[in-house]
Amino acid sequence: MAGTDLLLAGLAAASVVLIAVLLRRPALSGAPGARAVGFVAFVALPGLAFLGGVSRHYEQAQTTTWCLSCHGMAAWGESLEIDHPAFLPAAHVQNGRIPADRACFTCHANYTMFGGFDDKARGALHVWRAVTGTVSDPVRLYRPFGNGTCLECHRGGRSYLESPPHAPFLADLESGARTCLMCHNLVHEVDTLDRYERWPDRES
Repeated sequence: MAGTDLLLAGLAAASVVLIAVLLRRPALSGAPGARAVGFVAFVALPGLAFLGGVSRHYEQAQTTTWCLSCHGMAAWGESLEIDHPAFLPAAHVQNGRIPADRACFTCHANYTMFGGFDDKARGALHVWRAVTGTVSDPVRLYRPFGNGTCLECHRGGRSYLESPPHAPFLADLESGARTCLMCHNLVHEVDTLDRYERWPDRES
């Protein structure tokens, strides 16, 4: 990603230099090709830098590091290290069921048609609330955690379908009449983290 960042910085710098030259030397506006240079300086280069920056941020905002860069989310990051098989996020990360570098986004993404955009919009709202000091205390989800996120990975999986506790509820879980959290109810539990050991720091 360093190369991408350098390219974006180079585009922005080139735009600034060209704009500065055109503004400091108005006589150049009458020279042949001046309109083309002006278009490149004022529209093309800034536009490319903006679109590249948006794309770069879109990718970066899916990383666990980015999500946990907010001080208020530190405890949620710690919950991924809990050494207890019933802790849902920790078990998923530690057993490689989801990518550790995209742990937050994997489970907190809306997988519908506009899911990516919807999640980025909510991410922007997170940032706004952090900046303005209006973050809820305790931190709460904007909407209930839906089964669709779980089923995005587990739907059709043998261990899910053949699990005896799941069998009576498969249709209800698919329809949303029952929630996966009725049984898998140890999630982040940030208020109780001091009661549990961490993995891989557990003493053998």
